[in-house]
Amino acid sequence: MTGHPAPSGPCVVVAGGGTAGHIEPALALADAVMRLRPDARVVALGTERGLETKIVPARGYPLELIPPVPMPRKPTLDLLKLPLNVRGAVKQTREVLERVGADVVVGFGGYVALPAYLAARGRVPIVVHEANAKAGLANKVGAKFAAHVAAAVPDSGLTDAQIIGIPLRQSITSLNRAALRDEARRFFGLDPHAPVLLVFGGSQGARSINEAVAPAAAAFAQAGVGVLHAYGPKNSVAVQEVPGAPAYVPVPYLERMDLAYAAADAVLCRSGAMTVAEVSAVGLPAVFVPLPHGNGEQALNAGPVVSAGGGLIVPDAELTPEKVASLVVPLMADRARLAAMSQATLGTGRREADEILARAVLEVIKK
Repeated sequence: MTGHPAPSGPCVVVAGGGTAGHIEPALALADAVMRLRPDARVVALGTERGLETKIVPARGYPLELIPPVPMPRKPTLDLLKLPLNVRGAVKQTREVLERVGADVVVGFGGYVALPAYLAARGRVPIVVHEANAKAGLANKVGAKFAAHVAAAVPDSGLTDAQIIGIPLRQSITSLNRAALRDEARRFFGLDPHAPVLLVFGGSQGARSINEAVAPAAAAFAQAGVGVLHAYGPKNSVAVQEVPGAPAYVPVPYLERMDLAYAAADAVLCRSGAMTVAEVSAVGLPAVFVPLPHGNGEQALNAGPVVSAGGGLIVPDAELTPEKVASLVVPLMADRARLAAMSQATLGTGRREADEILARAVLEVIKK
């Protein structure tokens, strides 16, 4: 007598490729789905040129590659080729959805999400999550025929969106910075007692941040402030060590973001939606330097934290070594102000978005 095949759970396809800002919420959702439904399967869609080729397999999820459909911001030749590119990408994505037996497609925007939405339309239910303060083109398209729409903040431009924050991985939302502080500082070779500024510019680093912060190393040293500076794998920085002062530690990339947050007393960073959400969830005061291009969404992303008193905004063009020395160094030396900002930023953070979205996704499958 043959046994029945083991019942296989739902198949959730996540589409969030390109940058860490799209990939990380997709993987946080994947983790939450697996906690709620251990019998589920999660498959990620991506392209061969995005960060997902490194991040997704490292987190233990299968990755299916599809052709990218870049969204031209201006009328160019690429715009004329778009219908053809889209058609090819949609056909290949549809084949992937059929092969893996997709029960739902969850998109997070960007050039992987658009072909996923178009391939799923009318065949597989769609859930859209918008992380930014202003929705991008792909999510505006997807939201038109989605079964459920969620957004990080109100007024993103997607009507009837459930406001839930951004799905964050548990290593961030459950982070006890105080308990990990000593271990984190040993890990990076930082002074155990000095205040520490964490500096990073997104997964690829940011040249303007590097050029403003590294030359201020002596000012940090004189003030007794340590620095952990992730300058980006494609960049380099030269820092003059000051003997006897707290260490200024430059690294190309932060594999252990949880330990970096635990080691720090404040951050200087871009204000991508994901970065703002993580920094708020762990309660770090922030000096935000919004990306100067795009549609201004980075400044909008930082707005709620700054209004609450948990952060400051410095426009990219104004970020100079002198500005860092006159604004950031005194802030790092003011422990009472840092503590007040930390409390304020914690009040803006949302820690349960991953689970809220996972329940909504499973509910859509049930229907």
